[in-house]
Amino acid sequence: MGELKEFKTIKKEHNRAKKLFFTLLGLMLAVFILISALVIYVDPFFHYHAPLQDFPYIVDNQLSQNPGMAKNFTYDSCIIGSSMTVNFDTDDFAEIMDLRTVKLSYSGAYPKDDYNILSIVFDENTYARQNNDVRAVFFAMDIPTMTADTDTTKYPLPEYLYDSNPFNDVKYLLNKDVLFQYIFRPVVQGEGSDLSEIYFSWWTPDYYNIQWVMHTYEEPEKVDEEMDPKTLIPQTYENLQVNILPFVIDNPDTEFYFFFPPYSILYWHNVLQENTYEATLNQYQFVADELLQYDNVHVFYFQTMDEVTDLNDYADYSHYKPEINRFMVECFKSGEYEIHSSEEMAAELTHMRSIVDGFDFEELFSQDW
Repeated sequence: MGELKEFKTIKKEHNRAKKLFFTLLGLMLAVFILISALVIYVDPFFHYHAPLQDFPYIVDNQLSQNPGMAKNFTYDSCIIGSSMTVNFDTDDFAEIMDLRTVKLSYSGAYPKDDYNILSIVFDENTYARQNNDVRAVFFAMDIPTMTADTDTTKYPLPEYLYDSNPFNDVKYLLNKDVLFQYIFRPVVQGEGSDLSEIYFSWWTPDYYNIQWVMHTYEEPEKVDEEMDPKTLIPQTYENLQVNILPFVIDNPDTEFYFFFPPYSILYWHNVLQENTYEATLNQYQFVADELLQYDNVHVFYFQTMDEVTDLNDYADYSHYKPEINRFMVECFKSGEYEIHSSEEMAAELTHMRSIVDGFDFEELFSQDW
């Protein structure tokens, strides 16, 4: 009799524990569903839909938010490239060129990064392609990155935001950073990002001066042996063929504005120190020649601007004031600094050579910065 009573007690405790387990499991599942539903509804990375009208979205994560913006934003043009593009204000494109532009910058972008985001821009399932074809692509052509491996990205990608596999979206739906940093934080702050100025560099106007540039500049070690002028061409050609030109060829109705950003004169000092001067000039000519073969391509060479020798227009050896970004938009409209032929590019590079050869680097580095 005692054994039966003990058995019933054990069974009762077992059933209670089982009930508690399933209750907790149900509560956890309910919490997970609630969190997932909240993430899907707000969708701070725009993975499922366009932004809600009144939510204060914070946009500061290029790797995670660019694919969603490319897929679900309404736009008829886009900005592609490295940190040379982050200070573009898309309102300038609307004002000057009557374009609704989305900025899809990747700081330090390699050609593969450009390929990845353009693959989404030109995917037939994106909102932009379904509603209006992409009229223009503004593409920063950073020559130093053109020798990167064709399959290498600058940073590891959150693949679950780039692929079409719904099952790995759990990494997005149950992500504490997404929940706290991109949903709760903007609600508490009550203020989101200005979408026309997303990814702007942190430098304030006070940082754009020669003292700051020279104070932070790190001069490369001098290389004694000169690089063969043809050395950079094979990998540059490969990147053009694999990561860039397919979009130009497959989208003849889209105008591609490729531009060589106006790095400061210190960039060219780096080139001289590394003894790649002739190879770099040859690389510029080669890229321009390849791009100019296509009727839907515009090439702009901004490196002979007067501003490149004035380090008060820069925050470091390559990053320029936002005012220069607006000026480039004006040039995209007016055609100033546009290159139309191989001969014109050769002439601009000759001009660039005269600027570099004529600059007094000795005087610059003799100053106590």
